[in-house]
Amino acid sequence: MSNQPIVSTLGLQASFGFGDRIGLATPGHVESMRRAGVVGKIAPIFAQQSIREMMRTARTPEQVMGDALEGAKSAGWSGKQGADADHLKTPVDVDRTAVAGFVFFTIDPSDNVDGQADNYTESQLKEKHAAAAREADIAWVEGYRGKKIKLTTGATIEIDEPTARRAAVKYGKAVNQAVTLARHIDSVHKRLGRDYEIELSVDETPQPTTLAEHYIVAHRCLDQGMKLVSLAPRYIGDFEKGVDYKGNLPAFEKSLADHAAIAQLLGPYKLSLHSGSDKLSIYTPFARITKGQFHVKTAGTSYLEALRVVARADVALFRRIINFALGRYETDKATYHVSATLADGPRPEGLDAKKLEEIYIGDWQKVPAGAGFTGLGRQILHCTFGSVLTNAEFKPLVRGVLEGNQKMYDEVLADHFARHLEALKKGM
Repeated sequence: MSNQPIVSTLGLQASFGFGDRIGLATPGHVESMRRAGVVGKIAPIFAQQSIREMMRTARTPEQVMGDALEGAKSAGWSGKQGADADHLKTPVDVDRTAVAGFVFFTIDPSDNVDGQADNYTESQLKEKHAAAAREADIAWVEGYRGKKIKLTTGATIEIDEPTARRAAVKYGKAVNQAVTLARHIDSVHKRLGRDYEIELSVDETPQPTTLAEHYIVAHRCLDQGMKLVSLAPRYIGDFEKGVDYKGNLPAFEKSLADHAAIAQLLGPYKLSLHSGSDKLSIYTPFARITKGQFHVKTAGTSYLEALRVVARADVALFRRIINFALGRYETDKATYHVSATLADGPRPEGLDAKKLEEIYIGDWQKVPAGAGFTGLGRQILHCTFGSVLTNAEFKPLVRGVLEGNQKMYDEVLADHFARHLEALKKGM
């Protein structure tokens, strides 16, 4: 096997995406794979970044790819790895990331999802449906009306008139956008002569994706030739940034089993878990119920571990970052699903280094089951990463601390992600 890292499509193999917003985390990510004993079982995606994240950190697709490849090489990684151009919305997004060598393209049509569709009355739904039909070609949805699909779980999906109409209103435009973008991805890669795969993200909505909606969305995309390798529905429960799953676990498992049955029936394709960092309570059942055909995506948790290093190596700098983040939080949290309020992040003056780390980064994954929901202070730092990393004062200081304490950063990342990967391995 070559000593050079290999970026390639991963197919249906279980996979895990490591987000790195600074560019120094990949050696720690590699070590976590080894420590958890998942090399060859779970394929890594070290180069993973959304266009939104790149804008907030002032990085280019080439920088993201280069940092990940160099980090993997320096850590001695010689196995397969993917590269995820995350949350793409436009052809320009595709062009920029394709040229940089990304091979896994996450289409995000959430701007065209009607997140309030579940709340409409029948009369409102008819009006919305008529308006949508005038604006876009969603006549295809009518072809699903009256279908009855029996799943291997014993559940039955019945698509009656209201269900078909609601799916059209909620996802019609989004599906059309996704299919159009998928065709552009295909044309770009035919020109480049490279393979690629697509993930569809419909998870960034306030209401869960029903089984009928999952079936219609995935069937439409596959029927139009999309190279769909993974789909991220909006699952039941809450998937907030930086903290564990909030919801009824047995209900989640039952719903997940039905979604997994649809993925097997139509694809097969993997089910993807977005905002997946720190959701350790659902990892083992997620891997078990999907029978190892899953993708888990993490992002901001590596940034929080970077700040853990700052807290331990330069507490004065950490205090300044906290105060800055408190001032930015109300603005920066607008695009995130979080519960933390400023009251969850007390002013750092008078608190020692240990207490600051406990409140703002914590080690809440080790809290015993039933001990209560903790860790909201993390969300304040999580949401404000872009403001900190583009700040002329903080950006070089944070990077300098990490470069001067790379072994510490590798260690905290390895410990943190090994717990994630071990929990997934238990379900495989």
